[in-house]
Amino acid sequence: MELILVESPTKSKTLKRFLGKNYEIIATMGHVRDLPKNKLGIDPEKNFEPVYAVLPKAKPKIKEIKNSIKKADSVVLAVDEDREGEAIAWHLKEILKLKNPKRIVFHEITKEAILKALKNPREIDLSLVNAQQTRRILDRLVGYELSPFLWKKVIRGLSAGRVQSVAVRLIVDREKQRDSFEKKEYWKITAFFEKKFEALLVKKNNKKLEIENKKEADKIIKEIKDKKYIVEKIEKKQTRRSPLPPFTTSSLQQECWRKFNYSAKYTMQNSQQLYEQGLITYHRTDSLNLSQEALKQAESFIINKYGENYYERKTYKTKTKAQEAHEAIRPTNVNITKTLKGSQEKIYNLIWQRFVACQMKSALFDSLKAEIKVGDYSFESLGSILKFKGFLEIYPLSFKETLLPELKEKEILKLNKLFPSQHFTQPPPRYTEASLIKELEKNDIGRPSTYAPIITTILQRNYVIKDEEKKFQPTDIALIVNNLLINHFPEIVDIKFTANMEKKLDQIAENKVNWVTVLKEFYLPFKNNLLKKEKEIEKKNITEEETEKLCEICKSKIVIKIGRFGRFYACSNYPECKFTQPLIEEKTDKICQKCGAPMKIKRSRFGSFLGCSNYPECKYLEKIEKSTKIQCPKCKKGELIERKTKRGKTFYSCSLYPNCVYAVWEKPK
Repeated sequence: MELILVESPTKSKTLKRFLGKNYEIIATMGHVRDLPKNKLGIDPEKNFEPVYAVLPKAKPKIKEIKNSIKKADSVVLAVDEDREGEAIAWHLKEILKLKNPKRIVFHEITKEAILKALKNPREIDLSLVNAQQTRRILDRLVGYELSPFLWKKVIRGLSAGRVQSVAVRLIVDREKQRDSFEKKEYWKITAFFEKKFEALLVKKNNKKLEIENKKEADKIIKEIKDKKYIVEKIEKKQTRRSPLPPFTTSSLQQECWRKFNYSAKYTMQNSQQLYEQGLITYHRTDSLNLSQEALKQAESFIINKYGENYYERKTYKTKTKAQEAHEAIRPTNVNITKTLKGSQEKIYNLIWQRFVACQMKSALFDSLKAEIKVGDYSFESLGSILKFKGFLEIYPLSFKETLLPELKEKEILKLNKLFPSQHFTQPPPRYTEASLIKELEKNDIGRPSTYAPIITTILQRNYVIKDEEKKFQPTDIALIVNNLLINHFPEIVDIKFTANMEKKLDQIAENKVNWVTVLKEFYLPFKNNLLKKEKEIEKKNITEEETEKLCEICKSKIVIKIGRFGRFYACSNYPECKFTQPLIEEKTDKICQKCGAPMKIKRSRFGSFLGCSNYPECKYLEKIEKSTKIQCPKCKKGELIERKTKRGKTFYSCSLYPNCVYAVWEKPK
């Protein structure tokens, strides 16, 4: 009997479907060993030797596995094939004192892939283990050494991370760009013609035209409104829209955010389930490679379903070197139409569509561009008509068809009207989960397995919040910590430094660089600088800002301090005087239902709320309800209000609750 160890119960159940009675399969329930929770667990004096401890939750499972080993002829380690999985395999070998365990890997959990892997076992790849171990040690050194420094110099409870701090910097830098952005006015002039089409003014004397204000727009309109509009040139051509490549971890997370508003964490949780059920290939990958078998499946399906005219074999090259030799994310069998529910169904269908579409022909459009001259000015009108859907049959993408009338060169057009419109340049947008992941990937920060944990961490640590559009907005704490790190620990938040460290981890995985050398090169300068800054930096200089306000109780100067949830007013005579006041208290038109005083918008760790201005004498509170100004479709009397569940999920319900219980998850339009 062979004992096979996997990570999860779902994966265990899937393997049991393929293998007979000669195999026992046990799920470890994830990691079984890690660095200790309450101490560093690393000895820099002994080549950064780590001290690992069995996780409490894993102890019963380890006992169960040891009992099964006594009855087994051999042990097979079938955990995931990336660095994280290789490390789990190594930890199991060490804990269970296995002498010659078989290590097997597979990109997909199918009968064919499992049987092939069992016939071709290998040894544990210590280079991959060392790469994962180095990442873990680096993150522990930064977290355990720099976080206490932030506790002393800023506020308790903060954390710093080798990758999370770079992510926060990207968000802070974007916010600074938005704050310094000066919007500029510009105008467009559109011509509407009797032939029922429109054209946009783009050039003067064959040079790009920029109209800065209404005065300029009015002047141009006056100059050209009574002149002849002549079709100067017509360009007809066929344009292609190529299919997108199959999904990697990053692109799947981005697309799930765009289409379904799923967080990176939620996407990965559902993808993990799909992988373990044997429905998709491994979901942590930065490779665009597709197996020959998968390509044959796609070819057969497309030709049988749509005809040979729709099929075109394509290969996609990964821009950067993939971490491991994975495939792209794809269905294990293109003919699987297993019924799923909810989020898993949406994500599976998306992966299926993207995979099939990537082997289909491009969509073809007939495009037409007409240039219309009026004196020294040139208008431009664009038309586009879909002629062949190609991959769009499977993977719909938004496009706009515009039909232009039949036009001839030198034709004189009859103008209906000229319409000037005012516009303003927009600041760079805040990052969404999708755009932040794209930026991290572009800058080579993190790897497929780290994007979701990075985002989860910076939200949990209160470095960022999500605004009303669910975009990342840095908190006051983020601004202070980011400035501190930039000024005193620049390498921690330096994008190039962090990206270079990722490359070194890749080199460790390829056995090209010694992992201890990499740790020494980082840690010694970092530690020396940390000791130096502990002596130089005063907390007061970082966290306090003087004001002209006087304390209402003792008349001492009021200062602005930083707290766990933002800035607030405090007496400079603390701890003798403990007066504090929220930094922002916006007055409202609402009146306290208890004492009749005006209500103010106040803020706490749980968000904004309405509080009586007569506090502490009156402690009346109200929730802030955001109305959509849309009538309730059920009772026709109330308005739909944005509310949140206890778990923080947004929903919309009638303002007349409990008399009307209408509620929906989707934002009403």
